[in-house]
Amino acid sequence: MNLLLLSLAPVFIIAGYVYFRDKYEREPVSLLLKSLFMGVIITLPVILMESVLSLFAFGESSILSAFYHGFVVAGFSEELWKLIAVYLLVWRNEEFNERFDGIVYAVFVSLGFAGVENVLYVLDGGAGVALSRAITAVPAHALFGVMMGYYLAMAKFNPGTRRENLWKALFVPVLFHGFYDFILMTGFAWLAAVFVPFVIYLWIAGFNRMKVLSDNSRFNPENAAVADEVWKFNEEIIVEDDKDE
Repeated sequence: MNLLLLSLAPVFIIAGYVYFRDKYEREPVSLLLKSLFMGVIITLPVILMESVLSLFAFGESSILSAFYHGFVVAGFSEELWKLIAVYLLVWRNEEFNERFDGIVYAVFVSLGFAGVENVLYVLDGGAGVALSRAITAVPAHALFGVMMGYYLAMAKFNPGTRRENLWKALFVPVLFHGFYDFILMTGFAWLAAVFVPFVIYLWIAGFNRMKVLSDNSRFNPENAAVADEVWKFNEEIIVEDDKDE
């Protein structure tokens, strides 16, 4: 029981932070719980996809193998299904009504997935694994979600660059996730020296994206007048684009 609580604690802490960080118009708790649950559900297709992709060996080199398993088996499989889950859950939902919401829902789906993954690792590895993953793997999944949600929001509310940003919503998290796993999978000491700066960069980039979308919220009283005019203009385009899809 203690290990289970340890493994889920970082998930709930990060979820709570993101929920309260959405300070101008918070999302319905029921929809956030559905997002977490969707993250749990996608572990099944992710495991299946990773199992199939793992059947294909990619060279004898440990670097090539780490690259394939980091970027393709883990990175692509996990981020693809996270994006599918977020898209199906909220893309046409009326609650997805500003850019910061993209980050919120993508992070919650990511945390649902990270929670299941973390429970499996911690129950197998113990308290030491729980502590190390609480400051590395679980926040990393959340930060990949920030990247995904940022570009998903850009796609939703900037119809002129929708296709480009939808691709970015998938491949930017895949690149960050893949590089994260690649560093760990190689086992090379010289690459391990890159890990800490890379994680620090992840945090900085994630918080910067949250700040940008939060500060420019259409519900922020400081820019509400301008935001409403831009929103009305974009909403007309979004409605027309959705009819064409």
